[in-house]
Amino acid sequence: MIFKNCTFFNENFEKEYGDIEIENGKIKQIGILDGEGKDMSGKIIIPGFIDVHIHGCAGGDASDADKSGLEKMAKELAKHGVTSFCPTSMTLPKEKLENIVETVKEFKSESHEGSKVIGINLEGPFIAMSKKGAQNAEYVRGGTIEEFDDLYKKSGELVKLITIAPEAFDSEKFINHAKDYTNVSIGHSAANADECKKAIENGINHATHLFNAMTPMAHREAGIVGTVLDDERVMCELICDGGHICPTVLRNAFKILGENRAVVISDSMRGAGLGEGEFELGGQAVFVKPNGKYAVLEDGTIAASISNIHREFKNLIEFGIDFKTALKSCTINPAKSINEDKNVGSIAVGKCADLVVLDENLDIEEVYINGLLA
Repeated sequence: MIFKNCTFFNENFEKEYGDIEIENGKIKQIGILDGEGKDMSGKIIIPGFIDVHIHGCAGGDASDADKSGLEKMAKELAKHGVTSFCPTSMTLPKEKLENIVETVKEFKSESHEGSKVIGINLEGPFIAMSKKGAQNAEYVRGGTIEEFDDLYKKSGELVKLITIAPEAFDSEKFINHAKDYTNVSIGHSAANADECKKAIENGINHATHLFNAMTPMAHREAGIVGTVLDDERVMCELICDGGHICPTVLRNAFKILGENRAVVISDSMRGAGLGEGEFELGGQAVFVKPNGKYAVLEDGTIAASISNIHREFKNLIEFGIDFKTALKSCTINPAKSINEDKNVGSIAVGKCADLVVLDENLDIEEVYINGLLA
């Protein structure tokens, strides 16, 4: 199949005109190509969005350990141009986490509609009680290499991210061990700047939903926020729904992070796409209020988002982030953050033909996953 007369963003995220040939789910050639194909004149083609931190949507939730729920998520995500995702667990008992990673592994290996599972994200359970947010306090615990190894093995080596609070347990050996298998992220943490710096030196290279559930930056204590912003080794997740982080703070964060370090995530829960109502998240009741930007616990604590990456991409443009930075933060940067950028994240020869076709208003017209119309 050849897409003809394309306006697309190439592997350097510069606008280019030409044709794109797809064969066996991969991009075979890019250029002015012979042969007939589908005319894409007047359309904008971008790489598929990648969501590395998503709990659920459309009624499905990764923590249910239910393949039908994962398929609901995959189908809903594809509608919004998300071609790859990492189902994300909550802080739960070890047996439940084992069930979750085994279910995701099985789901990935089977044929299904919609977005592709590209990995597993373990958000916890090795976090700080004081920064647990919407995580269930009953299951917060210190990290052990044994538990990590067991989950990693049972996942079929699919765990691509794990969030920890390095100050909440003796984490140095844990980080030094886990970093050889996955990307270790700081989050749900009360670490001060020195503790954060030490964790980065030990191997942490990622920050979970920057600004949320972590020590803030102040003028005499950088906290986690200031420390990770200041260190180019750390990629930083950002929830860009306009509620978790105000647009002014987002603009400042992007000025520091530039075009290569921001990772846009949804952090959405099962209620995303379903409107207002009461839902369950990690064994707790959460609520989506009328016109709410996110889900909340009964006491009003922010629980999770109800957004999606396409909506956040458009938000970033509206907030004043330049197109190239916004696009990279929703595609190639997430891919790099889980070491999958050789396969997905940009329009390049040899990569998966995961493409989103937009109109002039940046609304989605078509989504292709491995070259097939989703």
